[in-house]
Amino acid sequence: MSGKCQDGCRMLGPMKTHSRLRRFAAPLALVALVSLLPVSAAFAGEDDHVEARRLLQKGEILPLVQILDIAQRRVPGDVIEVELESEDSGWEYKVKVLTPTGQVRKITLNARNGAVLKIKDD
Repeated sequence: MSGKCQDGCRMLGPMKTHSRLRRFAAPLALVALVSLLPVSAAFAGEDDHVEARRLLQKGEILPLVQILDIAQRRVPGDVIEVELESEDSGWEYKVKVLTPTGQVRKITLNARNGAVLKIKDD
């Protein structure tokens, strides 16, 4: 077909409506997906906290208070982030400290005994 109706009208009208729908469908889908992210992140975080509590109760890791004390004795400043990660060598705390001079340093500690494994600029 040539794109015209038998009475001479063009067939672009219905296609515009379809393209308008298509134009809004992608952003709406994106908004829907983004709105679900906090929910999935909250469940993942809850599992992490449950695991950390279990490890602490079994004596496999030191309490965070002890780890922060060790970290701040080695690198004085404000703690700005703490992570508990499972590595090949065992559980490790990674503590980021903002020093009084404005430098961010990352301290890696053995979670079982508090030994400082590494200190580096971040």
